[in-house]
Amino acid sequence: MVAQQRGRIAFQGEPGAYSHQACREARPDMEAMPCATFEDAIEAVRKGDAELAMLPVENSTYGRVADMHQLLPESGLHIIDEAFVRVHISLLAVPGTPLGSVQRAMSHTVLLGQCRDFLRAHDIRPVTGADTAGSARHVADLRDPSVGALASDLAGEIYGLDIVARHIEDRQNNTTRFLVMAREPDLKRRGTGPMLTTFVFRVRNIPAALYKAMGGFATNGINMTKLESYMVDGNFTATQFYADIEGHPDDRNVQLALEELRYFTTHLALLGVYPSDPRRR
Repeated sequence: MVAQQRGRIAFQGEPGAYSHQACREARPDMEAMPCATFEDAIEAVRKGDAELAMLPVENSTYGRVADMHQLLPESGLHIIDEAFVRVHISLLAVPGTPLGSVQRAMSHTVLLGQCRDFLRAHDIRPVTGADTAGSARHVADLRDPSVGALASDLAGEIYGLDIVARHIEDRQNNTTRFLVMAREPDLKRRGTGPMLTTFVFRVRNIPAALYKAMGGFATNGINMTKLESYMVDGNFTATQFYADIEGHPDDRNVQLALEELRYFTTHLALLGVYPSDPRRR
């Protein structure tokens, strides 16, 4: 009997990255496919080399992931799910290394900043690396017990490193939100919890257009969980808005709110309809 081939889910980064961890947790039945850039992960799905893409959009400590909100509307892909990953950071080193032997720790600048208290307490000098998993791979290749890496437990597992100290991040609630993207939309109601709808829009050039456009969501009792703006086409007067709301497009109150929104917009595009992750709350 021929084994059934697993589908692929693309992510940006090297094996052991937090995006890889998100793939394992959210789609454990799929093969995680590393890509050099976010654009490469998106293109892998567009070309059919992968069925899904796992893309980070925001972090509870550092806010939104740069450029992602520009990439999503132009990607041609659709949001079918969201996933939240708790960012636990561990100090990794070559096997047999005691904590006292580690003098330098390498990682992405963001992770180095999240472990300042631990590094200072143990007199460990931070060293900037290209990314988290890449730093772990470099430490494994270096085989120097004085150099450690700040990365996920998964990276330690993949590159054969010991966990010298576990969960050393300064903030204990650091979480990254990811979106699962596919070539085709899935507009079905799924799960037993609330549904989320994500869309982008541009308002008409009239006074108080945004205020009026948002009025329909307030009067119809819809909770808008995210509203962000960014420039388009390098034009200071061309602004696009990215929004998440609780509800499904088939809900009557959502239909009424979107009808009112259309009246005040020049462009409105649905990016996805998907279940709310239970860890959101």
